[in-house]
Formats: sequence, structure tokens, C-alpha cells
Amino acid sequence: MRKPSVGRKIRIQYVTLVAPGMLVFTVGLIVPMLLGLRYSLTSWNGFTRDLPWVGFGNYVKILHDPYALDAWWFTIKFTFWNTVVQNLFALAFAVVLDSELKARKVYRTIVFVPCLVSPVIVGFVWLRMFSDVLPAINSALGTNINFLLFGSARTVLSGLLVANNWQWIGYWMIIYLAALQSIPRELYEAAHVDGASWLRRFFGITIPMLAPAFTICVVGITIGSLKVYELIVSSTGGGPGRASTSIVYQIYNTAISGRQYGYGSALSMTLVVVLLIVAVVQASMLRRREVQL
Repeated sequence: MRKPSVGRKIRIQYVTLVAPGMLVFTVGLIVPMLLGLRYSLTSWNGFTRDLPWVGFGNYVKILHDPYALDAWWFTIKFTFWNTVVQNLFALAFAVVLDSELKARKVYRTIVFVPCLVSPVIVGFVWLRMFSDVLPAINSALGTNINFLLFGSARTVLSGLLVANNWQWIGYWMIIYLAALQSIPRELYEAAHVDGASWLRRFFGITIPMLAPAFTICVVGITIGSLKVYELIVSSTGGGPGRASTSIVYQIYNTAISGRQYGYGSALSMTLVVVLLIVAVVQASMLRRREVQL
């Protein structure tokens, strides 16, 4: 009997290694997406076997649903400010902790540790901080600062940004820190010999060399912000009123609580499309900047 060739053995090994991952990917992602697309074209309530066909009626309904539009508007605002603030602070911490600062490893650990905590726990912690701990400190110092950020529709976004950034800045800081440490020191030494100031070296060397890390962080933070859910559930519950209801939270309320699985599936499909568009556009634009370097 002929023995299998080396090339065939390698192909069998590839298939053996890839097949489990592809099976999990297909069953866990592709199949649910296809089912969700099918259900989004019906008015299924999640319990009956009947799937009343409505076509694109659910998608048209989204355009006239104030709850869905408000949820999208809040999600967009949260995503924009979260992406800007988180990138700026993560880069700032990375630059500071990449210097010859004493005990910098301890500071890196302190900044990084919050990202190991569950977002549900973070929501509870900051709910307690804003409602009890900080107001108590406020009273003890005799100051009059409003720390009840979760209690007002005007300040709830700021409160969620504080909690979310406290948790995730350290994670993205590590990516920027790794990119900073990979920059050849000879570039800084040559620029210093030429008389370039620290600011000139930062914008002329550091920022351009951080372009790949910037791409990863911007896309990652944006995608994560669009999917914010656990933090809201454990801190504001979408309130006060509906002031902090994200699109994912609205999908949950519609499909699970409201038993409108068809309409909820349509909302989730719009989220999938937005995630794909944002990821592709951001990645292509930012990577084009990398190619130009």
C-alpha cells in the first residue's frame, strides 16, 4: 500500500489543526448570524413555531422607533468620546511610564489591574462610588461638588465614561507601551544631536512610529464601545429614564423582555452591519497612513 506523500501529510495536519477552530467559528458565529438574518425578516415572538413573514418591515420600523434611534444616538456619543478619551489617556500613561520614572513597574501594574475586573463589577463599584463614597468625601471636606453622575440624564454619559476609562485605559496603555519600547533609540539620539526638542521628537518620531499601535487601539476601542452592555446593566440600568440605553441594551429589552425576537434580530443585524463598516473603514484609513510612513 502506497504511503501518503509529505505534502499530503502536511495538508492533513493543517486540516486537523484548523478544523476544530472552523467548526467552533461556524457553529458559534456564522450559523447564529444566518438565523438572526432569517428571524429579522419575520415577526417571530420567540416561542411559537410560526414565523410570520414581514420582509423588510422590521428595518423600516427601526427608522420610526424613537427608542431605537435614541439608543443609537447614545451609543454613537459614548463611542466617540470613549475612543478619543481612552486613546489620549492610554498614550499619555504609556509615554510617562516609558520614562526613567522610579517604581514605574508598580505604576504600570496599578493602571493595568482594573481591566482584569469584570465590567459588571466595575459598574457596581462606580455606582457605589458616585452614590456613597465620593459624596461622603464631599461632605467631609465641606465642598459642593456634584458626584451623582448616574442620577441625571445630563451627566450619566460622563459617569459611564469615567467608569469605562478607569477600567480599560491600562489595557490599551500596554499596547502603546510595547510599541514605544520597539522604537529604535538611535532615532531619538540622532534627533537630539541635530538639536530637535522633546516636542519635535515626539511628533516627528514617536507619533509616526506608533501608527500600527494606533490602528489597533482605535479600532479595538471603537468596536468595544459600540457593544457596551454589561457596564450599563450593573450601573445605570439604562437610566435615568432611557438616557443611557445603548443599542445592545435596547436589543436585549426588545428581544428578551419585550418578546419581539424578529424585531430584536433586525436591530442586531443593523449593529453587525455598523460594526463591519466601522472596522473596515477605520482599518483601511489608518493602515493607509502606516503605508505612507
